[in-house]
Amino acid sequence: MTKNWNKLIVALDLDEKNEIIKVVKALSPRVTKFKIGPIAFTRFGPSLVKTLVKQGKDIFLDLKLHDIPNTMKCSAAVITELGCWAFTVHCKAGQAALLAVSEEVRTVARKNKLRKPLILGVTELTSSHSSQEAVLKLANQGINSGIDGIVASAWEAAAIKAAAVKIGKKILVVTPGIRGIKDSVGDQKRVATSKTAFNNGADYIVVGRPIISNKNYLQAAEDVLSC
Repeated sequence: MTKNWNKLIVALDLDEKNEIIKVVKALSPRVTKFKIGPIAFTRFGPSLVKTLVKQGKDIFLDLKLHDIPNTMKCSAAVITELGCWAFTVHCKAGQAALLAVSEEVRTVARKNKLRKPLILGVTELTSSHSSQEAVLKLANQGINSGIDGIVASAWEAAAIKAAAVKIGKKILVVTPGIRGIKDSVGDQKRVATSKTAFNNGADYIVVGRPIISNKNYLQAAEDVLSC
């Protein structure tokens, strides 16, 4: 029996609300963390986030904010008010924008007595070929901006952790691109199994299609976490 259910974030990349509810129900209570990305958020908006938050789910809103500092911090304020567990910004937005987001989130959470969501900085997407050097350059920008974590593939996780320790900081690493041994890679390039990701220092893994494309969601999740 796997022991990493609390480290699994299931991506609800679906455009049918009944399917989303079906997945969440099937995986509960073992899975408590769910990612809402552009597909579901564009169709259902904040109401879906609020519904799942009310059910006690930890929602990871993956919109990869990337804009001028003022727009990013205002968007981050709204996300904080929604009660999200975590959300993404793009490290390519620059240190000024990341610092602005970090400060705004702290202020809004404190003012409204809300849980402060984790701010996760996206580096290079796992659907692209990228060097560790390029990923670390972006990760360091995030680490030095006061955000809570970095989103990167399993292959950069250990180096990111080491880079943070080197300057006396601690950083979470959230790893997408997770595939089981028999799973189709699809459009992903920098993939790894869950075991490899955790061994390399990942704190959480994000898994979508290998789970939600199966009929038995719970078994599929078990299979992913077991290899």
